[in-house]
Amino acid sequence: MEQRFDRASQATSQLAAALDQYDAAKEDIRLLSQYYSSKEWKHDFAADEAGLLPHDLKRGVLSEDGMWNLLSDIRELEERMKKE
Repeated sequence: MEQRFDRASQATSQLAAALDQYDAAKEDIRLLSQYYSSKEWKHDFAADEAGLLPHDLKRGVLSEDGMWNLLSDIRELEERMKKE
């Protein structure tokens, strides 16, 4: 039982820290979702496809799959948290 207590204590602390981190990122998530469905994202994506952006520019946000997967993962996690 002591081992179970230790695991539960550690998991609870880690979950609390992760939820704090997630709460701090909610505005970022909202803005990313808004950007991904905007004309601005489509413009930026087209500029990248045309080679108009600097080659050394980090472009994870312009990855269709990356953005879609991130936003899908967020929706799934939020549904999971509602169920738990």
